[in-house]
Amino acid sequence: MTGATVRPVAIKLDDAMKARLKRLAEARQRTPHWLMREAITDYVEREEKREAFRQDALKAWEAYRSSGLHLSAAEADAWLEQLEQGHDIDPPPCHS
Repeated sequence: MTGATVRPVAIKLDDAMKARLKRLAEARQRTPHWLMREAITDYVEREEKREAFRQDALKAWEAYRSSGLHLSAAEADAWLEQLEQGHDIDPPPCHS
């Protein structure tokens, strides 16, 4: 971690989950604390990416609604097919 202040946070787990976490930590030769930090970090990073994707989609929808510019599915498929074949081409221009 960087020089950020680290403060403890409590989390309530039932006995079954605590036991599962302890078994997994032992199998991985890690502490339950380490596993929980990794799980939270992975979750937050994944959800931040999901939210960024959602925000991009909302912006794209607004841009389409205001301009009407788009590609048809056939145009997009043809462009993607060229990329799959190794041709580094620009996307086709959008139209209304």
